[in-house]
Amino acid sequence: DEPVIDNSSLLYSKLKDKNISLEFIKWVEENYKGSSTKMVNLLKDNEYNDKLWHKVTGNSFIVLNDLYNKKYESMDNVKILKNNNRNTIDIVGDVSLADNWYIMPAYNERNKKVLGILSDEVVKEMNDSTLMVVNSEFTVSHRGSPMAGKQYTFRGKKENLSIYNEMGVDLVTLANNHVYDFGKDAFLDMLDAFDEYNIPRIGAGHNDSEAKKPYYFIINGYKFSFVNATRAEKYILTPEATSDSPGVFRCYDPTNMMNLIKEEKKNSDYVIAIIHYGTEGSHVLEQAQIDSSKMYIDSGADMVVGHHAHNLQGIEIYNDKPIIYNLGNFIFNSLTIDTAIFQVKVNDDGNMDYYILPALQKDCYTEFLKDTERQRVINDINSWSINAEINNEGKIVKK
Repeated sequence: DEPVIDNSSLLYSKLKDKNISLEFIKWVEENYKGSSTKMVNLLKDNEYNDKLWHKVTGNSFIVLNDLYNKKYESMDNVKILKNNNRNTIDIVGDVSLADNWYIMPAYNERNKKVLGILSDEVVKEMNDSTLMVVNSEFTVSHRGSPMAGKQYTFRGKKENLSIYNEMGVDLVTLANNHVYDFGKDAFLDMLDAFDEYNIPRIGAGHNDSEAKKPYYFIINGYKFSFVNATRAEKYILTPEATSDSPGVFRCYDPTNMMNLIKEEKKNSDYVIAIIHYGTEGSHVLEQAQIDSSKMYIDSGADMVVGHHAHNLQGIEIYNDKPIIYNLGNFIFNSLTIDTAIFQVKVNDDGNMDYYILPALQKDCYTEFLKDTERQRVINDINSWSINAEINNEGKIVKK
């Protein structure tokens, strides 16, 4: 009889200079039968790179290593999302479900649940996406008083968060200039409310460690780290979280955000930085947006996505990574204003495609645009963009 070849040992011999243990290789083989043989065969024709693990197991090396070390069992900020043949991340801008603002009165008066404020097509897209991210721009409480010195203060009851479930929201960003509108007690109520409704949140917390704490999603076998910070206020009123006080994660000085991104890049396949910045009511970029976004990508971010301006702004491709400078309002007030969903498609090979899905907010209702109106928004974003354009299919490409 011919001797049985132990492909796990053979693979180890080929990878021993990569600091990959035999125990890890055997664990992968036990959980993904035939993976060692497939890896050995791939190495005959390819130089080693970590992406080969995804090719044979459907999970990246980082995800496999986390699973091997049972890392996720002790984490409260990670979700493994089931592949739904789409593997898409959808991100939108500002959402207000405040009882003292426009959207909730319309929601209640129309009595159609979420379909009173969003079209069927928009709701379907949000629920069909693998991951749906929104910027939640109001506090959630019945307590507190409006913050002194603020022109606009937004507050809603915690039951309103059930609308996020109707929308299919998987993650909210809270580093913005309205989550602390009614003071500390209301802010803390908001944090508790999101936890009660099982809606993951980033960008704010009881202290600075929680405020800057990332949330991880495993999508198509790749690990994504989401981080969130704000530099939105001209006159800074929203408190910054400290070691012993609650607040938001700020990035007026980009250093802390850069350091966080550097750390996250060590243990994630991709880092998505979501920043609340830009001049309200303007399509024109602040130099600070341009400069800090590039710093974040230089620090390891794979894309930067912005909101706060209440308007769409342009797009830039920097070091082959997209910067979506502002997604503006999504469903925020009664104004007639262009908006969009930024969509990321996560391909099997780890590369990503990026799309803009144009929409319109009008009379407290958001719907997708079609035909000439859709093209109008694409043309407008292209005119504001630096070195990127959206083609007729809605795909973002470098010029």
